[in-house]
Amino acid sequence: MAISKKILNYLNGKKYKFEIIRHKTTYTAFDTARTTQKHEKKVKQEEIAKTLVMKIDKEYVLAIIPANKRLDKKKFLKAVNMDRKKRKEENIKSVDFAKEGWMKKNIPGKVGATAPFREYLGLDIYADAVLAKQKYLFAGSGEYEYSIKIPSKIYFKIEEPKKGSFTAKK
Repeated sequence: MAISKKILNYLNGKKYKFEIIRHKTTYTAFDTARTTQKHEKKVKQEEIAKTLVMKIDKEYVLAIIPANKRLDKKKFLKAVNMDRKKRKEENIKSVDFAKEGWMKKNIPGKVGATAPFREYLGLDIYADAVLAKQKYLFAGSGEYEYSIKIPSKIYFKIEEPKKGSFTAKK
């Protein structure tokens, strides 16, 4: 199955320059990185954008991190609260991964293949600063067999994620 027309319409409507990358079925960002590296020469794991759906208190947001890193929840909580302080909002107290059942009901596409687009999902995005330094990002498409290759500068300009440093080595 190809990626949804809804995502394609979103990308075209936002004037993204993108390429759909077909690869073998993968369920983790690490596997996507390995598979994509076979199809696209010189792909770095830092370019594979792992999209995590996070629950912060009673809200949901996206955390976008490189495939070769893991999310540090304490650092993520600090980054979210720094952003909330700037907006004069109350600090959050807890952060956790969204439950699979919630994601199946509320996030289009397959669990683990979430497309990282703010208006498409209606969720705020927090992106690890390392991603902004990459030439391209390989993002989830909602399907296990496809990724979306987009210029990093365009992604950060259009999606306007809040940047921070909230990863740790695997």
